[in-house]
Amino acid sequence: MRALWHLIRRDLTLVLRSGTDAGAALAFFVVTVTLFPFGIGPEPEILGRVAAGLIWVSALLATLLSMERLFQADYEDGTLDQLLLAGVSAEAIAMAKIAAHWLVTGLPLLIVAPVMAALIQLPAGAYGVMIASLALGTPVLSLIGGIGAALILGARRGGALLALLVLPLFVPPLIFAVGAIDAAALGLSPRPNLLFLAGLLAAALPLAPVAAAAAIRQVLD
Repeated sequence: MRALWHLIRRDLTLVLRSGTDAGAALAFFVVTVTLFPFGIGPEPEILGRVAAGLIWVSALLATLLSMERLFQADYEDGTLDQLLLAGVSAEAIAMAKIAAHWLVTGLPLLIVAPVMAALIQLPAGAYGVMIASLALGTPVLSLIGGIGAALILGARRGGALLALLVLPLFVPPLIFAVGAIDAAALGLSPRPNLLFLAGLLAAALPLAPVAAAAAIRQVLD
């Protein structure tokens, strides 16, 4: 656990020092949500109807935007080899990278989302459910994306390959998250959809680092 926390702190320091990936993901999210009303018009009824899907699709693509280089820099400069030779498990490396990715990408999206939801007329009764769905769903996106990022290590045109690998797996959290928000907006119970999201998180949390670690070992071997 100490090694895990040290790795998370190291990755956070590196990301925050550069600021490029985190800033780009947040800027992409804000710009996408802001531009959308210009495309379909400013009518509150129309915007409110598509607000849940827009927030979540924008968050999904913003998460994917910074995922390609999750392990790439450490792979290219030999840091991954050095960490493994030092006795750090590949699972701890993968978990630290995924956690740091969520902290610098998913968490800012979670904070900014209510402001963007107000801009696109999300019904007021759905705000709490939207935040809950992002809190449960964005870690799932980071965990699934971490597997994809490990699988494309060393591959040419990794960004396109990563999208092909993980976008189909992003569909279940997207469906349940948007379903929960829409249910709350209609006055129905969002509980079933949120429970499904929680189940996805509970399954991905132990399995994704193991799968990503196996992919890292395969590449380094």
